[in-house]
Amino acid sequence: MALRLAGATVVITGASSGIGQATAEAFAREGARLVLAARGAGALERVAARCRALGAAAVAVPTDATDSEAVNRLAAQARAFGGGIDVWVSNVGVGAVGRFEDTPMRAHEQVIRANLIGHMNDAHAVIPVFLRQGRGIFINMISLGGFAAAPFAAAYSASKFGLRGFSEALRAELADHPGIHVCDVFPAFIDTPGISHGANYTGRALSAPPPVYDARRVAATILGLARAPRPRAVVGWVSWAARLAHLLAPDGTTRLMARFMSAYFRRARAAPVTDGSLFASSGDGGRIDGGLRSRSQRLIGLGLVAGAVLMVIGLERRLTRS
Repeated sequence: MALRLAGATVVITGASSGIGQATAEAFAREGARLVLAARGAGALERVAARCRALGAAAVAVPTDATDSEAVNRLAAQARAFGGGIDVWVSNVGVGAVGRFEDTPMRAHEQVIRANLIGHMNDAHAVIPVFLRQGRGIFINMISLGGFAAAPFAAAYSASKFGLRGFSEALRAELADHPGIHVCDVFPAFIDTPGISHGANYTGRALSAPPPVYDARRVAATILGLARAPRPRAVVGWVSWAARLAHLLAPDGTTRLMARFMSAYFRRARAAPVTDGSLFASSGDGGRIDGGLRSRSQRLIGLGLVAGAVLMVIGLERRLTRS
């Protein structure tokens, strides 16, 4: 039976910008009761105010997802606010880009804490609530990085591969509870402030390869999972392509990506080495878009789609001849 979103209590972590903010606003338009969490109190309150302006009841609860006790308090406040928890969107995500040996171990550790342990903290806090209720939807934001490794982002890759494994294991443990769902979301490259907020140890300016998708598209997918849960949802053809390429030729595709990234770093303009928002809130949240979707990006994306289609046609012809 589909969940009625109006009046449903929805917790969203990582809600102060990007996909989290887009998802909060999408649920607000449906009349959900929102409990929004992130580290930055100011940005989080701006998003909550925006959701209230859209007609939803919303409360901001500043929370560090890497702190299990803080996440437990978040779950308790959500239960008090909504009388239960219907949906929990586990959306915290950080990144650190740089050669493995040039990236400080404290940065690698923080990426793992946020992207893997933070999501485990979320699940550990809410699954007992779901078990008592006999129902609930846990939506785990993973990324195409859960299918294919990202050179120059080793800890990010480790965290996302680990998060996919964790989610699959948790889903299996809960298989005897048909009212409880664990749903994974695998977006392609999304236009959010995430890249500008991330740690950068390359000394070069960072961007995302085209095509880059609107965060609101991911939010729409999350709403769809809340209404009709399923184990996984992929956003963007690039995620499907990465999944297939890694299945067919994992070493070759990863090496090709490493060469592409190396070539990009050689051409990119110089930029300062920075921890970004890895260890503290950026302070400039409260916005969905990162400004990555230029017209040229969209044209290059269309070119890549055309190239991929031609490659598939060529492969199909070779298979037919053989």
